[in-house]
Amino acid sequence: MVEPFDLLLRGGTLITHNGISRGDVGVRDGRIAVIGDMAVATAGEVFDATGLHVLPGVIDTQVHFREPGSEHKENLEAGSRGAVLGGVTAVFEMPNTSPLTTSPDALADKLARAKDRMLCEHAFYVGGTKENAEQLAELERLPGCCGVKIFMGSSTGNLLTEDDPTLRRILGAIKRRCAVHAEDEPRLRERQHLAQEAADPSAHPVWRDSETALRATRRLIAIARETGTRVHVLHITTAEEIRFLAKNKDISSVEVTPQHLTLSAPDCYTELGT
Repeated sequence: MVEPFDLLLRGGTLITHNGISRGDVGVRDGRIAVIGDMAVATAGEVFDATGLHVLPGVIDTQVHFREPGSEHKENLEAGSRGAVLGGVTAVFEMPNTSPLTTSPDALADKLARAKDRMLCEHAFYVGGTKENAEQLAELERLPGCCGVKIFMGSSTGNLLTEDDPTLRRILGAIKRRCAVHAEDEPRLRERQHLAQEAADPSAHPVWRDSETALRATRRLIAIARETGTRVHVLHITTAEEIRFLAKNKDISSVEVTPQHLTLSAPDCYTELGT
């Protein structure tokens, strides 16, 4: 007879590395103990998950909790509360705060702020810059650091890495997979007048168009292959990039946010407004 569980999630649609299937989840001592058909099992608490999807805790690899420097927008405690309410059990937080997270002291400060305040597992990115490129091999291995983040397009302070030589220096210095915001900064500057002249949010995808994203992603992958560095391309917004990156899975992983799967310009602006 199966030992009783503390909690039994029964009859849910399970999402695991094996795919999607109907089944039960038995939890004991705060850990998942068994996944499968447990029709005869008993538990201190039984939750009927019929009609519901049951997922492992989600790891969100890109959050902006804005602390320190912009706590009027968000902070580490409030951001982590929102995360756990949405089923996110671990977060990687971005370095474009004030001060920037580009040094051991800045990383240590974030970890101290997070202690006893954040409700989920957490780690922090160190920003890769022209100034700290040679220190990144050490920085990325510090406790509490999840890796290096590069901003190829518009960003805060000196985090912008718009030129290939600096990008090559940073990628060549590190060993861990690097997270990258890939937009072509020279093209953004060339086309900024389009947004200024339109003076309307609906001009955003005209200014920051598919070619702006694809051009940066192509540059990134070419240099990543030169240096042998694995990269993770953040918040993909274009089908063109997905088709390109699908051919480069050996060196690049990718993520997309839900709104970029469900909203498409210009229809979203016409139908929903700005």
